[in-house]
Amino acid sequence: MLERCRKKELLGLLNAMIEANESVVKSLSSDPQELTEVLIQCQDAAMQIGAHLEIFGETYRPMVSTLEDYCEKIYQMSISLSDKDRCRKLSKKIRKQLIDLQNRLQYEVPDERKEVVFLPYKASMWDSLESVWKAADEDENTDAYVIPIPYYVKNPNGSFKEEHYEGELYPEYVPTTKYDEYDFEKRRPDIIFIHNPYDNNNHITSVHPFFYSSNLKKFTDKLVYIPYFVLQEISQDDKAAVKDIENFCITPAVFNANKVIVQSENMRNIYINVLTDFMKENSKEDTRKYWEKKILGLGSPKTDKILSAGKEPIEVPEEWRKAIEKTDGSRRKVIFYNTGLTALLRHGEKLLDKIEDTFQVFKKNQDHMTLLWRPHPLFRATIVSMRPGLKERYDRIVTEYCSQGWGIYDDTSDLDRAVAVSDAYYGDASSVVQLYQEIGKPVMYHDIETLEEVK
Repeated sequence: MLERCRKKELLGLLNAMIEANESVVKSLSSDPQELTEVLIQCQDAAMQIGAHLEIFGETYRPMVSTLEDYCEKIYQMSISLSDKDRCRKLSKKIRKQLIDLQNRLQYEVPDERKEVVFLPYKASMWDSLESVWKAADEDENTDAYVIPIPYYVKNPNGSFKEEHYEGELYPEYVPTTKYDEYDFEKRRPDIIFIHNPYDNNNHITSVHPFFYSSNLKKFTDKLVYIPYFVLQEISQDDKAAVKDIENFCITPAVFNANKVIVQSENMRNIYINVLTDFMKENSKEDTRKYWEKKILGLGSPKTDKILSAGKEPIEVPEEWRKAIEKTDGSRRKVIFYNTGLTALLRHGEKLLDKIEDTFQVFKKNQDHMTLLWRPHPLFRATIVSMRPGLKERYDRIVTEYCSQGWGIYDDTSDLDRAVAVSDAYYGDASSVVQLYQEIGKPVMYHDIETLEEVK
């Protein structure tokens, strides 16, 4: 594996090459085979330096060209070892080249630049990494890369369906790199950030297996996992509530990452407690210390994004405006309606009944309220994978709702716009609820068992 060198390591290789050049000239009467071996090692060192300078970018291409010329001179020297005068002339030219390279490397190549990679898969989940990326991108000593990765919806038998790639759905201000144009083995980034915790343990979707946390940890010394979700804050002493979120704590990424960043100090303590109990076979004291170092309660970038959303103008689509604004210029109340995966898997047909019932209620009250329906981004994929018998009915519900025009259907990647535009939350228990609570907007859950409209 080719690891990324630091500037001081590259300078060390150059110093060794300068010393070797002088040593060869002083030892021209020695065994030619031994001298040839030294020259081959110098060529290898030059190729290694050149490979790493290419990683830094096109700016350093002239230095790479100098190294290529150096390798040619080394070759000429190797075939001229019996001609001492020619070797000495070549040695002088080589020394001049190496001293020049040493100075340019010292003063032109940045000190200790970091390379940080962000690997989102669904664009709608980018907000769970964005504020961290912004901080890295603004650091003049950091090269930050956003590399959207492919994912697959799973068939009921667990096999992969077609590949999905959402690289074109990210905000214009976020430059993205194609996942097949970045060589992880060659570049070995200092830090990799991920927000997908499941590897192959998700029954609905899977990122490409190359991007499983179990594989990514081979290519960096610091793999950092930040959940794409925000959980409802609960008491550490509420055993039933803690039990309900255990599956979020015990995931492959939590075990494979070097650091895990969660939404709060309270949630950090819950993760530590759950993981310590989970690893019962180990010393409890040592296990707790391990997780205390690994889990950090630094907050969620999703919250950062929501809190900053109100500080900038929001671009509202024209079709949204038509549903929100009255003819007299006043504004209807906008209710964010969320339908989630847990409710879908638990209630199936009953949830679809509730959705249709909710539409009837809001349609009757459209003069003063607008429903903004935003199903979970994986809602339909979950139906296809886990509840295929509901697909035809669900597609009909979506088509009818969108065609009637009295409400808003939001399947975009921009959750924050929907939260910012809306006045209140209605629907299933969800990580989105925590975001509404953070910004002080009302939250109301729907009762799937109760239908308001008589069929």
